[in-house]
Amino acid sequence: MAITVTDPALLAQLGSGAEVELKDPSGKVLGVFVPEGLGKLPPDVKSPFSEDELAERRKAPKVGRPLADIWRDIEKR
Repeated sequence: MAITVTDPALLAQLGSGAEVELKDPSGKVLGVFVPEGLGKLPPDVKSPFSEDELAERRKAPKVGRPLADIWRDIEKR
């Protein structure tokens, strides 16, 4: 599905170059807008990892803990 944005203020916010949380009037997050190209390597830069290696890493179990849990433990001290 595609949504055409015509509101100039919204276009300016979405065009900021940063990720933007989209919320409903009650504050519930509907989703996150990620600008095209954000998180991608520039055309003249090559990743040291092959696509197969990246796919394997995505399948690997996640290690570590969420940052929120770490901060909660630090605050308890």
